[in-house]
Amino acid sequence: MKTNVKKEYKLLNVGVLGCGIICQAAHLIGSTKARNVHLYAICDVAQDLLQKMAAMYDPDVTYTDFARMLADPKVDAVIIGIGDQFHVPCARQAILAGKHVLLEKPMGVSLEECEELKNLAEEKGLVLQIGHMKRFDEGLQFAKKFKEEKMGQVTTYKGWYCDSIGRYTLTDNVMPVLYSSENMKKPAGNPKAVLDHYYLLGHGSHLFDTALYFMGPITRVAARYVHTEKLHSWLIDCDFSSGAIGTLDLTIAIAQKWHEGCEIYGTDGTVFAKTYNPWEFRSSEVECFDKATETSVSPAAFDGQFYRRELEGFADTILKGVPQEGASAEDGMMVMRALIATYQSVQQGGVWVNLADVKGAL
Repeated sequence: MKTNVKKEYKLLNVGVLGCGIICQAAHLIGSTKARNVHLYAICDVAQDLLQKMAAMYDPDVTYTDFARMLADPKVDAVIIGIGDQFHVPCARQAILAGKHVLLEKPMGVSLEECEELKNLAEEKGLVLQIGHMKRFDEGLQFAKKFKEEKMGQVTTYKGWYCDSIGRYTLTDNVMPVLYSSENMKKPAGNPKAVLDHYYLLGHGSHLFDTALYFMGPITRVAARYVHTEKLHSWLIDCDFSSGAIGTLDLTIAIAQKWHEGCEIYGTDGTVFAKTYNPWEFRSSEVECFDKATETSVSPAAFDGQFYRRELEGFADTILKGVPQEGASAEDGMMVMRALIATYQSVQQGGVWVNLADVKGAL
């Protein structure tokens, strides 16, 4: 049988670790559609779930043992989409086996383990990319290019990520049917038991990485947090190494539709961006105002499959030596520092916390 997917001659053989939600909804389909990737292997300890995914996506081989998949010389790279607590241990295992790694966000749960992983990947000369897929949103990519070429001195960044109480009504309609198994491997305890930690890691990582993508390194943050019933909200001030200032809003979940985006102000231009729930696969709507021409430009940005585009960028770096567009290990660590600093600032009554001084875990 034939498909409508066009593949390049040289392909990266990937093995996907995990058959949970993120791999089912993003990485397995992304691997099959990516122009320069071949879905060679799938690995999961839950054999019933593994068999189901294999029937749907038709990899060359399947494994229930991660070590056995890593020992397969045909595996060039591994996509790791499992519980946050397993990210660094499994990525370390893959790098030691000589495999490139696309590691889902957040990079890990502690700075120390993330730094060790970064150093190991550099020592082995392997690509380690963190799965901050919004860097592959065509609308945001257009806005970043505009910001760097047209906006003069950028002074101010405002970003917001406000999940919606209607999130699951939407995602149940647009996401594929999702399968689970009693045999799936889960982290010890309940990561969702401490919701301020859970929401910061899962949602705050998107908010901070988008700010980092546009503005560069963050030097310090000061945060306030309030929650009542099921509403959790952080307001975060931040300073950037460029001298610009910023404010971030993370709220889970508002009594409205999904509300995400950013505004960027410069001496010669302005960017407005509206970002959609990622499972709609719609690029951000962006308006870029150029002071010199007194015109606003908005890209069509037709391709909203960020996960496929992220994987294609990862493969291009490995196969063709193209500079890495995706989040680097250093970017992943910067996000982790910002998340931990935010938590520490809240615990200390909203004081400014320097990211360079941050240690520990979230």
